[in-house]
Amino acid sequence: MTGHKPIHPRVVVSDISSGPPLIIGVPTEITAFVGEAARSPGNQAVQIQGFIDFERAFEGLAPTLELGYAVQQFFLNGGMEAWVVGVAPGAVGAQWMVGLQALEAVDLFNLLVLPGVADAAVLAAAVEVCRRRRAFLIVDPPAAATTPALMVQAVQSGLLPKTSQAATFFPWIKIADPLGVTKVRLSSPGGTIAGLMARIDSTRGVWKAPAGLEAEMKGVLDLAYAPTNADGGLLSPIGVNILRSFPGTAGPVVWGARTLEGGSDPEWRYIPVRRLGLFLEESLYRGLGWIVFEPNGAALWEQIRSSVEAFLFDLWKRGAFLGAKPSEAFLVKCDATTTTQNDVADGVVNVVVGFAAIKPAEFILLRIQQKAGPPAP
Repeated sequence: MTGHKPIHPRVVVSDISSGPPLIIGVPTEITAFVGEAARSPGNQAVQIQGFIDFERAFEGLAPTLELGYAVQQFFLNGGMEAWVVGVAPGAVGAQWMVGLQALEAVDLFNLLVLPGVADAAVLAAAVEVCRRRRAFLIVDPPAAATTPALMVQAVQSGLLPKTSQAATFFPWIKIADPLGVTKVRLSSPGGTIAGLMARIDSTRGVWKAPAGLEAEMKGVLDLAYAPTNADGGLLSPIGVNILRSFPGTAGPVVWGARTLEGGSDPEWRYIPVRRLGLFLEESLYRGLGWIVFEPNGAALWEQIRSSVEAFLFDLWKRGAFLGAKPSEAFLVKCDATTTTQNDVADGVVNVVVGFAAIKPAEFILLRIQQKAGPPAP
């Protein structure tokens, strides 16, 4: 990974003179929304900490636009912080790229939602934003995909991106219409899912699958289609997660946690594994920013290992990794085998981190590259 972003104020909290700096995990619940809005404050990202903030900045709900309803559902389901970019109604092509570019001014976001968008080019651009920012895209199913068979067609046609940094959820949802235009409104599920993920992140951790009976979708009255077990068997293998209603539950729940990776990257098949990896990368990238001022050599590498191991050990104790002991849960390498003399000459340090998220002692590897000071004397 290259480049250097500003250190997030909630990340690094110690002085290197007192030993290896502590690494503290970044938040995982900050959600960015880009969507059509009745009013757009100058193609810029606006920080929203409650739906009333959205109403002030974007003139509230509009009956034919998904953005406001998605943001409202986000906060209703447990979301606490969002950044919103509004684009003009009927936006096409480059107008969406400008909206996505506005997110460059946002220091950190973890989830991205484009409410109701089913344009392959726009979604591909959103995936690229997520790739660069180590974020995760929640893709709404096309409004026209009203049955599992049509959803299969949408995936097979290439309309939805095949990537481990995105997931989709079928079908659309029914909510009470706050404007009273109709009794029940058909809405895209992405904002609800983002709020639910934020809620589970805060109570259980980003490594917990946002699915199951605890993944209740608040404010959802019903589903546009009632998926069955057979539908799940059809859609799950192609990376489509279904929403289900069960007797005895307060409302519909999320019943699947797969990414849209499409079989090309099986390590990242599941949402909590992919999001845990993104969380680790972002936390380590920011938490190791101090090494740019340190001489690049064995003493620095030892400090890095100590700092990263302490961070991962704490996560293991909290249940982030599998394994009965640390050696089964994670590994850290930062030495002459990861950082060659050519790397030292180029002013970089390479850190390899492995974590067990699927089976103990079977590690998914991350490679983090950071700028460092001149070679140690």
